[in-house]
This record gives sequence, structure tokens and C-alpha cells, in this order.
Amino acid sequence: MTIEVVAANEVMVGTPVIVEGSSPKGRFAAVFEDDGQTGYFYALDMSAAGNPIQDVLHVYNVSQIKDGALASTVKIGWSEDGRKVVLLINDFPHALFDFEKRQGYCRSAFLPVSPSKNWSKHEHGWSDLAMDAFFGD
Repeated sequence: MTIEVVAANEVMVGTPVIVEGSSPKGRFAAVFEDDGQTGYFYALDMSAAGNPIQDVLHVYNVSQIKDGALASTVKIGWSEDGRKVVLLINDFPHALFDFEKRQGYCRSAFLPVSPSKNWSKHEHGWSDLAMDAFFGD
């Protein structure tokens, strides 16, 4: 299976930017944000009353990026079923949301608890199994 990339931007780490990518099949969306100090990845349910943000993953701290002076390509890609989304930076997966399981995974594992009671009952640590499940059988 393939990843359907819905957004791609060249970014400079530490330069504020927002990259948005909606699921091609439904009400879900994902947003990458670099606020100048930190990179985050957000899971959004656009049908949710009030705040659509369901979960947030820490991607990086700008001060800890060694090659931050080089441009990077940020991509948001969705699974074929439109229920899983991955954040790729220079084609390497850094964060993943599974909307069906309501679970987020990131390589930094920094934010251990989801801001939503309905999401990420387990910690946000990375799982290669989650990435494998992204592609299905």
C-alpha cells in the first residue's frame, strides 16, 4: 500500500510554519506546526464540537536539531482508508496518528498523556508495529 501525501512543504526548522493536511476520506485532519521553538503534530476531528484537536505529539525542540540550518521537507500522508496519518520529515516517519484506535505515536515520546480523555490511553512512544499497521496487510 502507499501513502497518499496531501501536503508537502519545504521548511526551515525554527521558522514558524503550519502545514495542514485533511484526510481524503472523511472528517479527520492533521497539522504540523513549528512555532519557532518546538515542532508539534496535531490530530483533528473536524466534526467534534468545540475544539477539534484530539491529540498532540511532540516532534522536536528546535534547540536540539543539529542540521536545523538546512531546509527540510515536511509531508503529511494518509493511509488508503483515510484513518491513519503520518508526518514525514525528509521522508522519515516522525509521528503517526491512528484515528480508529485513537492513539498517537512519536519518536520523541515526550508528551506521555493525551490532552483528550478519548485519545491515547497509552503513552505516545514510537511503535514500528503501528507503522506496519499503517500500511495494512
